[in-house]
Amino acid sequence: VSVPFYSHVPVSLHPPATTGSDEEDNSDASTKPIRSGKKKNPVSLFQTGGDPPRERKTRKKAPKAAESEEETLETQQKNSNKKGKGKKSKKKEERPLSPVIEVDNLEKFVLSPAPQGVTIKCRVTRDKRGMDRGLYPTYYLHLDNDKKVFLLAGRKRKKSKTSNYLISIDPTDLSRGGENFIGKLRSNLMGTKFTVFDNGANPDRANADWSNVRQELSAVVYETNVLGFKGPRKMTVIIPGMNSDNERVPIRPRNDNDGLLMRWQNKNMDNIIELHNKAPVWNDETQSYVLNFHGRVTHASVKNFQIVHGSDPDYIVMQFGRVADDAFTMDYNYPLCAVQAFAIALSSFDGKLACE
Repeated sequence: VSVPFYSHVPVSLHPPATTGSDEEDNSDASTKPIRSGKKKNPVSLFQTGGDPPRERKTRKKAPKAAESEEETLETQQKNSNKKGKGKKSKKKEERPLSPVIEVDNLEKFVLSPAPQGVTIKCRVTRDKRGMDRGLYPTYYLHLDNDKKVFLLAGRKRKKSKTSNYLISIDPTDLSRGGENFIGKLRSNLMGTKFTVFDNGANPDRANADWSNVRQELSAVVYETNVLGFKGPRKMTVIIPGMNSDNERVPIRPRNDNDGLLMRWQNKNMDNIIELHNKAPVWNDETQSYVLNFHGRVTHASVKNFQIVHGSDPDYIVMQFGRVADDAFTMDYNYPLCAVQAFAIALSSFDGKLACE
Protein backbone atom coordinates (compact mmCIF):
# COMPACT_ATOMS: atom_id res chain seq x y z
CA VAL A 1 0.00 0.00 0.00
CA SER A 2 1.52 3.33 -0.95
CA VAL A 3 1.28 6.28 1.42
CA PRO A 4 1.39 9.49 -0.64
CA PHE A 5 -2.06 10.87 0.12
CA TYR A 6 -2.50 9.94 3.75
CA SER A 7 -2.28 12.95 5.97
CA HIS A 8 -1.15 11.03 9.04
CA VAL A 9 2.21 9.27 8.94
CA PRO A 10 3.47 6.75 11.50
CA VAL A 11 6.15 8.15 13.79
CA SER A 12 7.17 4.77 15.15
CA LEU A 13 5.60 1.46 14.30
CA HIS A 14 5.37 -0.24 17.65
CA PRO A 15 3.24 -0.12 20.78
CA PRO A 16 4.86 1.55 23.81
CA ALA A 17 6.45 -1.52 25.37
CA THR A 18 8.07 -3.03 22.30
CA THR A 19 11.22 -2.34 20.34
CA GLY A 20 11.26 0.89 18.33
CA SER A 21 12.42 0.92 14.74
CA ASP A 22 13.84 3.40 12.30
CA GLU A 23 12.97 1.25 9.29
CA GLU A 24 10.69 2.32 6.50
CA ASP A 25 7.14 1.06 6.52
CA ASN A 26 4.30 1.43 4.08
CA SER A 27 1.55 0.75 6.59
CA ASP A 28 -1.79 2.37 6.01
CA ALA A 29 -2.27 5.48 8.12
CA SER A 30 -5.22 7.33 9.54
CA THR A 31 -6.78 9.97 7.31
CA LYS A 32 -8.76 11.65 10.07
CA PRO A 33 -8.50 15.42 9.53
CA ILE A 34 -6.59 17.45 12.09
CA ARG A 35 -8.66 19.65 14.38
CA SER A 36 -7.89 23.29 13.88
CA GLY A 37 -9.03 25.58 16.63
CA LYS A 38 -9.21 29.37 16.54
CA LYS A 39 -6.29 30.90 14.75
CA LYS A 40 -4.04 32.86 17.09
CA ASN A 41 -1.39 35.36 16.14
CA PRO A 42 1.78 33.29 16.55
CA VAL A 43 3.97 36.38 16.93
CA SER A 44 2.65 36.99 20.46
CA LEU A 45 3.67 33.47 21.53
CA PHE A 46 7.35 34.26 21.06
CA GLN A 47 7.64 37.86 22.28
CA THR A 48 9.49 38.20 25.54
CA GLY A 49 9.63 41.97 25.88
CA GLY A 50 12.73 44.10 26.24
CA ASP A 51 16.35 43.11 25.82
CA PRO A 52 18.78 43.47 28.70
CA PRO A 53 20.58 46.81 28.24
CA ARG A 54 24.01 45.25 27.60
CA GLU A 55 22.54 43.13 24.78
CA ARG A 56 21.05 45.95 22.75
CA LYS A 57 23.33 45.22 19.78
CA THR A 58 21.05 42.89 17.85
CA ARG A 59 21.52 42.02 14.22
CA LYS A 60 19.01 43.89 12.08
CA LYS A 61 18.24 40.94 9.86
CA ALA A 62 14.64 39.86 10.16
CA PRO A 63 12.91 42.89 8.63
CA LYS A 64 15.03 42.82 5.46
CA ALA A 65 14.44 39.12 4.91
CA ALA A 66 10.74 39.60 5.43
CA GLU A 67 10.61 42.44 2.90
CA SER A 68 12.27 40.41 0.18
CA GLU A 69 9.97 37.46 0.80
CA GLU A 70 6.60 39.06 1.45
CA GLU A 71 5.38 38.21 -2.01
CA THR A 72 5.89 34.49 -1.29
CA LEU A 73 3.12 34.42 1.30
CA GLU A 74 0.35 34.23 -1.28
CA THR A 75 2.11 31.43 -3.17
CA GLN A 76 2.66 29.48 0.02
CA GLN A 77 -0.96 29.72 1.07
CA LYS A 78 -2.00 28.55 -2.39
CA ASN A 79 0.24 25.48 -2.18
CA SER A 80 -0.01 24.53 1.46
CA ASN A 81 -3.34 22.75 1.43
CA LYS A 82 -3.08 21.01 -1.93
CA LYS A 83 -1.60 17.56 -2.02
CA GLY A 84 0.29 16.09 -4.95
CA LYS A 85 1.28 19.42 -6.51
CA GLY A 86 5.05 18.90 -6.46
CA LYS A 87 6.39 18.86 -10.01
CA LYS A 88 9.63 17.00 -9.46
CA SER A 89 9.91 14.10 -7.09
CA LYS A 90 12.14 11.07 -7.15
CA LYS A 91 9.51 8.90 -5.49
CA LYS A 92 5.96 8.23 -6.59
CA GLU A 93 4.63 10.38 -3.76
CA GLU A 94 4.46 14.06 -4.52
CA ARG A 95 4.83 16.58 -1.73
CA PRO A 96 3.76 20.20 -1.53
CA LEU A 97 6.90 22.19 -2.37
CA SER A 98 8.32 25.39 -0.91
CA PRO A 99 7.22 28.78 -2.18
CA VAL A 100 9.75 30.76 -4.19
CA ILE A 101 12.27 32.13 -1.71
CA GLU A 102 14.90 34.64 -2.78
CA VAL A 103 18.26 34.01 -1.12
CA ASP A 104 20.44 36.98 -2.05
CA ASN A 105 22.76 36.85 0.96
CA LEU A 106 23.07 33.27 2.21
CA GLU A 107 24.64 34.10 5.59
CA LYS A 108 21.96 36.66 6.34
CA PHE A 109 19.15 34.38 5.18
CA VAL A 110 20.10 31.32 7.26
CA LEU A 111 20.32 33.40 10.46
CA SER A 112 17.12 35.40 9.86
CA PRO A 113 13.77 34.26 11.27
CA ALA A 114 11.35 32.88 8.71
CA PRO A 115 9.01 35.65 7.51
CA GLN A 116 5.73 35.63 9.39
CA GLY A 117 3.09 33.57 7.62
CA VAL A 118 5.56 31.77 5.33
CA THR A 119 6.52 28.12 5.81
CA ILE A 120 10.04 27.58 4.48
CA LYS A 121 10.13 24.02 3.18
CA CYS A 122 13.51 22.33 2.96
CA ARG A 123 15.02 18.95 2.24
CA VAL A 124 17.83 17.30 4.21
CA THR A 125 19.96 14.69 2.46
CA ARG A 126 22.43 12.41 4.22
CA ASP A 127 25.62 11.50 2.36
CA LYS A 128 27.25 8.39 3.82
CA ARG A 129 30.27 8.33 1.50
CA GLY A 130 33.49 7.85 3.43
CA MET A 131 31.87 6.07 6.38
CA ASP A 132 33.91 2.97 5.47
CA ARG A 133 37.00 5.12 6.11
CA GLY A 134 35.76 6.23 9.51
CA LEU A 135 34.24 9.53 8.35
CA TYR A 136 30.89 10.73 9.63
CA PRO A 137 27.99 11.34 7.23
CA THR A 138 27.58 14.82 5.77
CA TYR A 139 24.12 16.40 5.88
CA TYR A 140 23.00 18.94 3.29
CA LEU A 141 20.07 21.35 3.54
CA HIS A 142 18.41 22.67 0.36
CA LEU A 143 15.19 24.55 -0.29
CA ASP A 144 12.63 21.95 -1.36
CA ASN A 145 11.62 23.47 -4.69
CA ASP A 146 12.59 23.16 -8.34
CA LYS A 147 15.75 25.26 -7.93
CA LYS A 148 16.93 23.24 -4.89
CA VAL A 149 18.92 26.20 -3.54
CA PHE A 150 21.72 25.07 -1.18
CA LEU A 151 21.47 26.52 2.33
CA LEU A 152 23.66 24.64 4.83
CA ALA A 153 25.91 21.63 5.33
CA GLY A 154 26.72 19.89 8.61
CA ARG A 155 29.03 17.12 9.77
CA LYS A 156 30.11 15.65 13.10
CA ARG A 157 33.69 16.44 14.07
CA LYS A 158 36.11 13.63 14.72
CA LYS A 159 38.13 13.36 17.93
CA SER A 160 35.66 15.31 20.02
CA LYS A 161 34.73 14.14 23.54
CA THR A 162 31.09 15.00 22.95
CA SER A 163 29.07 15.03 19.74
CA ASN A 164 30.03 18.21 17.95
CA TYR A 165 28.56 19.14 14.56
CA LEU A 166 29.97 21.95 12.45
CA ILE A 167 27.50 23.87 10.27
CA SER A 168 28.72 25.69 7.16
CA ILE A 169 27.29 27.82 4.34
CA ASP A 170 29.69 26.10 1.90
CA PRO A 171 28.99 22.44 1.03
CA THR A 172 32.71 21.81 0.43
CA ASP A 173 34.19 23.64 3.43
CA LEU A 174 33.29 22.12 6.79
CA SER A 175 36.30 23.38 8.73
CA ARG A 176 36.11 25.12 12.10
CA GLY A 177 38.44 27.92 11.07
CA GLY A 178 36.97 28.61 7.65
CA GLU A 179 35.09 31.79 6.81
CA ASN A 180 32.04 29.69 5.90
CA PHE A 181 31.62 28.33 9.44
CA ILE A 182 28.19 29.61 10.54
CA GLY A 183 27.43 27.65 13.71
CA LYS A 184 27.75 24.42 15.64
CA LEU A 185 25.74 21.90 17.61
CA ARG A 186 27.30 20.46 20.77
CA SER A 187 25.97 17.70 23.01
CA ASN A 188 26.52 16.76 26.63
CA LEU A 189 28.43 13.55 27.46
CA MET A 190 25.24 11.50 27.57
CA GLY A 191 24.16 12.73 24.16
CA THR A 192 20.73 13.77 25.45
CA LYS A 193 21.15 17.57 25.63
CA PHE A 194 22.34 19.78 22.78
CA THR A 195 23.22 23.45 22.43
CA VAL A 196 23.31 25.38 19.15
CA PHE A 197 25.80 28.27 18.81
CA ASP A 198 26.38 30.82 16.07
CA ASN A 199 29.93 31.54 14.85
CA GLY A 200 30.83 34.12 17.52
CA ALA A 201 33.85 33.93 19.78
CA ASN A 202 34.26 31.80 22.89
CA PRO A 203 33.63 33.88 26.08
CA ASP A 204 37.34 33.50 26.88
CA ARG A 205 38.08 35.73 23.88
CA ALA A 206 35.44 38.39 24.56
CA ASN A 207 36.06 42.01 23.65
CA ALA A 208 35.21 44.84 26.05
CA ASP A 209 31.48 45.05 25.29
CA TRP A 210 30.96 41.30 24.65
CA SER A 211 29.53 42.05 21.21
CA ASN A 212 31.78 39.45 19.55
CA VAL A 213 30.81 36.59 21.89
CA ARG A 214 28.88 33.70 20.40
CA GLN A 215 25.14 33.55 20.82
CA GLU A 216 23.23 30.46 21.85
CA LEU A 217 20.54 30.01 19.21
CA SER A 218 18.70 27.05 20.72
CA ALA A 219 18.96 24.00 22.94
CA VAL A 220 17.38 20.54 22.63
CA VAL A 221 16.67 18.11 25.45
CA TYR A 222 15.70 14.49 24.75
CA GLU A 223 13.90 12.75 27.59
CA THR A 224 15.53 9.42 28.35
CA ASN A 225 13.19 6.47 28.24
CA VAL A 226 13.04 4.24 31.28
CA LEU A 227 12.29 0.51 31.73
CA GLY A 228 13.37 -0.15 28.16
CA PHE A 229 10.11 1.13 26.70
CA LYS A 230 10.58 2.23 23.11
CA GLY A 231 7.78 4.69 22.53
CA PRO A 232 8.09 7.96 20.62
CA ARG A 233 10.84 10.36 21.55
CA LYS A 234 10.05 13.32 23.78
CA MET A 235 11.88 16.53 22.95
CA THR A 236 12.05 19.94 24.58
CA VAL A 237 13.41 22.81 22.47
CA ILE A 238 14.52 26.05 24.12
CA ILE A 239 14.99 29.16 21.96
CA PRO A 240 15.63 32.85 22.64
CA GLY A 241 12.50 34.99 22.62
CA MET A 242 11.80 37.78 20.13
CA ASN A 243 11.81 41.49 20.90
CA SER A 244 9.24 44.06 19.81
CA ASP A 245 11.04 44.45 16.45
CA ASN A 246 10.62 40.69 15.84
CA GLU A 247 14.36 40.14 16.22
CA ARG A 248 15.93 37.39 18.29
CA VAL A 249 16.98 38.49 21.77
CA PRO A 250 20.74 37.79 21.91
CA ILE A 251 21.65 35.18 24.51
CA ARG A 252 25.42 35.48 25.06
CA PRO A 253 26.36 33.40 28.11
CA ARG A 254 29.46 34.50 29.97
CA ASN A 255 30.03 31.01 31.36
CA ASP A 256 28.59 27.50 31.30
CA ASN A 257 26.11 28.31 34.07
CA ASP A 258 24.40 31.06 32.08
CA GLY A 259 23.36 29.24 28.91
CA LEU A 260 19.91 28.30 27.64
CA LEU A 261 20.03 24.84 29.26
CA MET A 262 20.98 26.14 32.70
CA ARG A 263 18.44 28.97 32.55
CA TRP A 264 15.75 26.45 31.58
CA GLN A 265 16.77 23.97 34.29
CA ASN A 266 16.75 26.77 36.87
CA LYS A 267 13.32 27.94 35.58
CA ASN A 268 14.79 31.33 34.73
CA MET A 269 12.61 31.89 31.64
CA ASP A 270 13.40 35.58 31.04
CA ASN A 271 13.75 36.07 27.28
CA ILE A 272 13.58 32.37 26.50
CA ILE A 273 10.78 30.21 25.07
CA GLU A 274 10.11 26.53 25.77
CA LEU A 275 8.74 24.36 22.94
CA HIS A 276 7.94 20.63 22.76
CA ASN A 277 7.42 17.98 20.15
CA LYS A 278 3.76 17.29 19.46
CA ALA A 279 2.73 14.00 21.04
CA PRO A 280 1.74 11.49 18.35
CA VAL A 281 -1.52 9.58 18.77
CA TRP A 282 -1.67 5.78 18.99
CA ASN A 283 -3.67 4.30 16.11
CA ASP A 284 -5.15 0.85 16.79
CA GLU A 285 -5.78 0.07 13.14
CA THR A 286 -2.21 0.58 12.01
CA GLN A 287 -0.64 -0.33 15.39
CA SER A 288 1.51 2.76 15.19
CA TYR A 289 1.85 6.28 16.55
CA VAL A 290 0.69 8.79 13.92
CA LEU A 291 1.07 12.52 13.30
CA ASN A 292 -0.42 14.72 10.57
CA PHE A 293 2.42 15.98 8.34
CA HIS A 294 0.12 17.34 5.61
CA GLY A 295 1.72 15.34 2.84
CA ARG A 296 5.31 16.37 3.62
CA VAL A 297 6.44 13.11 5.28
CA THR A 298 5.88 9.68 3.76
CA HIS A 299 7.97 7.12 5.70
CA ALA A 300 7.71 5.95 9.29
CA SER A 301 10.70 6.80 11.50
CA VAL A 302 11.43 7.50 15.15
CA LYS A 303 13.08 10.67 13.84
CA ASN A 304 9.79 12.16 12.57
CA PHE A 305 8.68 15.06 14.77
CA GLN A 306 6.78 18.34 14.96
CA ILE A 307 7.73 21.18 17.33
CA VAL A 308 4.95 23.31 18.80
CA HIS A 309 4.32 25.94 21.49
CA GLY A 310 2.21 24.71 24.38
CA SER A 311 -0.24 27.61 23.97
CA ASP A 312 -1.02 26.80 20.33
CA PRO A 313 -0.36 23.18 19.29
CA ASP A 314 -1.85 23.86 15.84
CA TYR A 315 0.97 26.27 14.92
CA ILE A 316 3.82 24.05 13.73
CA VAL A 317 7.08 25.87 14.51
CA MET A 318 9.06 23.12 12.77
CA GLN A 319 8.51 19.64 11.39
CA PHE A 320 10.97 17.00 10.24
CA GLY A 321 10.46 13.57 8.73
CA ARG A 322 11.66 10.86 6.41
CA VAL A 323 10.76 10.67 2.72
CA ALA A 324 13.43 8.15 1.59
CA ASP A 325 16.35 6.16 3.03
CA ASP A 326 18.65 9.18 3.21
CA ALA A 327 16.25 12.04 2.52
CA PHE A 328 14.08 14.03 4.91
CA THR A 329 11.88 17.09 4.71
CA MET A 330 12.46 19.92 7.19
CA ASP A 331 9.95 22.77 7.30
CA TYR A 332 10.17 25.75 9.64
CA ASN A 333 8.13 28.84 10.49
CA TYR A 334 8.63 32.10 12.39
CA PRO A 335 10.49 32.59 14.70
CA LEU A 336 13.03 29.91 13.71
CA CYS A 337 15.87 30.52 11.28
CA ALA A 338 17.46 27.88 9.04
CA VAL A 339 20.48 27.36 11.32
CA GLN A 340 18.26 26.72 14.35
CA ALA A 341 16.00 24.29 12.51
CA PHE A 342 18.86 22.43 10.78
CA ALA A 343 20.76 22.03 14.06
CA ILE A 344 17.63 20.70 15.80
CA ALA A 345 17.25 18.20 12.94
CA LEU A 346 20.94 17.21 13.21
CA SER A 347 20.48 16.45 16.91
CA SER A 348 17.91 13.79 16.00
CA PHE A 349 20.53 11.89 13.97
CA ASP A 350 23.00 11.61 16.82
CA GLY A 351 24.05 8.04 17.53
CA LYS A 352 24.42 8.49 21.26
CA LEU A 353 20.76 9.28 21.89
CA ALA A 354 19.84 7.22 24.92
CA CYS A 355 16.21 7.60 24.03
CA GLU A 356 15.54 5.53 20.93
